[in-house]
Amino acid sequence: MTFETNGAVELRRGFRIPALTLLFLFLFLFLFLTFLLAQTEPVPLTRVHAHNDYEHTRPLLDALDHGFCSVEADVHLVNGQLLVAHSRLQVKAGRTLEALYLDPLRERVKKNGGHVYPAGPEFTLLVEFKGDWKTSYAVLRDMLKQYADVLTAFREGAKQTNAITVIITGQRAKEMFAGESLRYAALDGDPADLDSQSPASLVPWISCDWASNFKWRGSGPMPAADRSKLKEIVAKAHQQGRRVRFWGAPDQPVFWQEMLANNVDLINTDDLERAQKFLLSAQARHVEAPNE
Repeated sequence: MTFETNGAVELRRGFRIPALTLLFLFLFLFLFLTFLLAQTEPVPLTRVHAHNDYEHTRPLLDALDHGFCSVEADVHLVNGQLLVAHSRLQVKAGRTLEALYLDPLRERVKKNGGHVYPAGPEFTLLVEFKGDWKTSYAVLRDMLKQYADVLTAFREGAKQTNAITVIITGQRAKEMFAGESLRYAALDGDPADLDSQSPASLVPWISCDWASNFKWRGSGPMPAADRSKLKEIVAKAHQQGRRVRFWGAPDQPVFWQEMLANNVDLINTDDLERAQKFLLSAQARHVEAPNE
């Protein structure tokens, strides 16, 4: 039995703890448990992109468990729904863009005080249209309006950053956004956009096919010509306020290291676990030797 006498709590006869001391103990326990729970969240990784994320055992969730801040979902318009799959033959009822990505992301944002990760960075959902954008975008546009509370908006060309930014790739065109003063998506560009007048608020990303533009495949040192071309693309994109991603590239640490060394913004990967370990190790080395 416990009871309070003279500002102290008696746990059993003859053993008393001052009430203030007990209060501090409870407060310490609460803070300690909060700290432990915080440690279960992975370190958010902003330099990596989960290519074809939906092909993992737990779409989105596996990427989130590894700290990814960018994921990719291919969609097909089927009976008015955007179903997530690589090919039209692989679509399954229930695997909608809302169910696999938008709903769980919004739930996390609400739980984490306005962020996908607690106090974390902006999160990117790359949506790849596998069919005609003229029909797919109309459905996506109406859908995204329902998630306006968590999505980055583009109003009159100005970006209003929120927890999640949607970028459209695949079968897309700048004409999609014609006449829209408010939109909830931007476009994934290609190298040609580096020589266009498109603002970064319209084309914030440049995605480039590595195999079509570079000879190096990860074996031996990168040729000087490839490195020079890589630096030129990255520098030009950054000068315009755009991020750079290469697809169709070697998915291995030796390649990832070159991407980091040459300031490529996003490593495109299918290997969530190995990429996470690589980036955490790279971050640790940078902290230990910040002047290198």
